[in-house]
Amino acid sequence: MAAAAATEPKVIAVWPGSPPGSESWNYEERETTGPQDTMRRVSNVTRPTIAVYLPDASIATGTAVVICPGGGFRWLSVDNEGADVARWLNSIGVAAFVLKYRVMRTEAGVEMERAKINEGRKIVEPMALADGQQAMRLVRAHAGEWGISKDRIGIIGFSAGGLVASGVALQHDAESRPDFAAPIYPDIPENVTPPADAAPLFLVHANDDKSVTPFEHSVRLYEAWKKAGVSAELHIYAQGGHGFGMRKRGLPVDTWPERFRDWLGAQGLLKPAH
Repeated sequence: MAAAAATEPKVIAVWPGSPPGSESWNYEERETTGPQDTMRRVSNVTRPTIAVYLPDASIATGTAVVICPGGGFRWLSVDNEGADVARWLNSIGVAAFVLKYRVMRTEAGVEMERAKINEGRKIVEPMALADGQQAMRLVRAHAGEWGISKDRIGIIGFSAGGLVASGVALQHDAESRPDFAAPIYPDIPENVTPPADAAPLFLVHANDDKSVTPFEHSVRLYEAWKKAGVSAELHIYAQGGHGFGMRKRGLPVDTWPERFRDWLGAQGLLKPAH
């Protein structure tokens, strides 16, 4: 029990008080698994948090990544696109912070109509973006305590979380600016204009993604970055579908984390900062 407790990540509230815009939200957060799969989902998030995963000090690089799981803004895939990513990043010396951002309210066992989902997204998307920006500020503020370099803090996001990650890359202040960003099969807005201080981008998608986030989303981001003269790398795999995250299925897309590691290395982010 003591060993298990030692591996549990520290969880910190993203906002010092009630998150702006949802002060009156008081419904209960819910965690479910299955029945169609073994994926753990967290829904009805009203109080955003980050779970802190720090690498062994002997291999720590000083680089850090805020992780934004996906789930269509209805729930969060907190393992496959969260904790599993964090542990892998720790294995290569990178500190990781899994963000639970605000999502729309859902009822157990009740299928939402498309119109209600769209309505809910309009409300929570700006809140989720604000949570992503605030998570970046929080990690940067604690950089000294966590052994992180303030200029080596990035953000990665999957699907809806990719919208959060790309949103932070597109809109930020000095304290919330990511030093690099990795939207993975992201959902992104129609019009993309990189800011003057845009950070390098790493993108992954599957050609056979039949969800609401086809590969053209990543292509649009890549082209916008290249047009602006900012470094970007894009990987499109023939097979993989949507939501592959860290799952291994015997496909070339399984190796995307290794490509991300290669890219981080090429950016100089896997060498100790000091």
